[in-house]
Amino acid sequence: GHYDRFRNRITFPIIDLKDRILGFGARVLDSSLPKYINSPESPVYSKGRNLYGLNFSKDQIKKDGHALVVEGYLDFIIPYQAGIKNLIATLGTALTIDQVKLVKRFANTVIMVYDPDEAGQSASLRNLDIFISEDVNVYVAELPAGFDPDSCIRKFGAEEFARLTKSSKNLFDY
Repeated sequence: GHYDRFRNRITFPIIDLKDRILGFGARVLDSSLPKYINSPESPVYSKGRNLYGLNFSKDQIKKDGHALVVEGYLDFIIPYQAGIKNLIATLGTALTIDQVKLVKRFANTVIMVYDPDEAGQSASLRNLDIFISEDVNVYVAELPAGFDPDSCIRKFGAEEFARLTKSSKNLFDY
């Protein structure tokens, strides 16, 4: 029979640069696990070869000369709705060389805006080798403790979020 993989979840379409839907990501609406699930990997959809929201933000990234990299769907959507248009999100995986090459088509500088918890900080540091190998300038924005990009925008507003990203540190200094 059929099985509704995304039942009881908010579902996000994952769209490529040509505005084609490749797959879906979904988040629970309650406390059940797993918190996130994605479409299965296929020849059409690969989490490691795509970036969420790049189809919407590529022109602004090119114009600004840098991309803000966030972790999740809502960490992309809420800042984007608030007017922060130069961001992209990874798709629930560690950043891959294919994703770095993809964003490098539009800018040679990225600002990591990962959650300020230990997992987010570790993820920022793990990405160092990939950025260095691809000759990409990388900075890290420090959000207030306990806030991710989504909650930071909701609590402090887009202007404060933009200030925090503009005061980011070079990854080596971080």
